[in-house]
Amino acid sequence: MSNRVLMKGNEIIGEAAIRAGCKLFFGYPITPSTEIIEYLAKNLPKAGGTVLQAEDEIGAINMCYGAACTGTRVMTASSSPGISLKQEGISYCAAAELPVVLVNVNRTGPGLGGLGPTQSDYFQSTKGGGHGDYRLIVLAPSKAQELYDFTLEAFDLAEKYRNPVLILTDGFLGQMMEPVELKEKPTSPEVDKSWVVDGARGREKRIIASYSLTNEIGEANNLRWEAKFNGIKEKEQRWEEFYADDAEYLLVSYGTTGRISKSVVLNARKKGIKLGLIRPITLWPFPEKAFIPYKNKIKGIVTVELNTGQMIEDVKLAMDCCVPIYLYRRQGGMLPTETEILEFLEKQFKLSTEEV
Repeated sequence: MSNRVLMKGNEIIGEAAIRAGCKLFFGYPITPSTEIIEYLAKNLPKAGGTVLQAEDEIGAINMCYGAACTGTRVMTASSSPGISLKQEGISYCAAAELPVVLVNVNRTGPGLGGLGPTQSDYFQSTKGGGHGDYRLIVLAPSKAQELYDFTLEAFDLAEKYRNPVLILTDGFLGQMMEPVELKEKPTSPEVDKSWVVDGARGREKRIIASYSLTNEIGEANNLRWEAKFNGIKEKEQRWEEFYADDAEYLLVSYGTTGRISKSVVLNARKKGIKLGLIRPITLWPFPEKAFIPYKNKIKGIVTVELNTGQMIEDVKLAMDCCVPIYLYRRQGGMLPTETEILEFLEKQFKLSTEEV
């Protein structure tokens, strides 16, 4: 059974978490993510779950650490400054290999910033925002249905790889209202839970910790985690291609700007410009494989970002800098228009309707 309803983005995430079997939510309100904790506080107890507003973000992520040790599906959500406060705990969760689902509804920065849409947390999300060598699986939805579907899947991915999974969204996606199909969740795959802490009666104790007693153990642990991350990198790269097959130029964008970029592609095509789009869906692992067919095929790329230029570094690495790659950006909560982006592309590559 499924039904199609009109919902706010943050509430979609909350509903999907309930249907995914999330039983515990620990968080602290912060705009523009607050509707997630509000929705879950009202509805998760009806599904046998518990919501607790922690004393602060640091308390919330450490509660997630403890709950995840029991194998219970747990989630937290916040916005940029709140996610920053959680970074030490996120690093601990990654090192202890705990399946925690995180949601970051970006707000602008640096500092307290503002409430508008932004993508300035890309580095923090994809490079390991806390201390040490670790990675999060990072999913970047661009519409209501993906907010729902990716939240459902995030819990399965977290358990499959025993790793925190981050859903990276923003103030626009969190506050917008769009139709969404509330599909029933498929049965989750069986995973090994022999590691969970659920009482040691009749068996040996299980200890979940990330401390390395010797340098030799520390190196062995880091090599094991690295092997796991390399496996994720190989198997979980995801992206969408839009009019890319015959493209001479590409836009690369995700999330909110990924939506806008589709309109830019259609407008360019009307003018005779062979423009396509690659929209990363996983920001980590970054979809390097998407760019392989285009290295010797296209004339140039423009990344469209709501920051000073962060994802562009991964695009350049994926393309081996073999074509010109430019950045079109807006900041501080401002969104670019289709016209602005297309005019920038035409200017950078000296295109005009007469030439094409």
